[in-house]
Amino acid sequence: QVQLVEAGGGLVQPGGSLRLSCAASGSIFSIVAMGWYLQVPGKQRDLVALITSGGTTNYADSVKGRSTISRDNAKNTVYLQMNGLKPEDTAVYYCYAAVGGMYYWGKGTLVTVSS
Repeated sequence: QVQLVEAGGGLVQPGGSLRLSCAASGSIFSIVAMGWYLQVPGKQRDLVALITSGGTTNYADSVKGRSTISRDNAKNTVYLQMNGLKPEDTAVYYCYAAVGGMYYWGKGTLVTVSS
């Protein structure tokens, strides 16, 4: 079992920045990748970014060049730095951890980009 706790969402103006964090606990040694998905009401959950246990990163085209995913192994925490935020980035952002064929999810944090 892996438990995930997200933080860092909120209201930001267009062009602003936010840093999301996701702290993992439990069977963290078995995690092969962590990352973030976003979900807009009525739509499917889409991948934003991921980082593997080996440090490989991958980003959705919509956030490439604007976002950076990183991790602090000592704190068992993954971060998503988002810059140049746009209104269309407004969504609930969910942290996930991949353990074998299973995904564990956080409860989500709302990011609202609006003036």
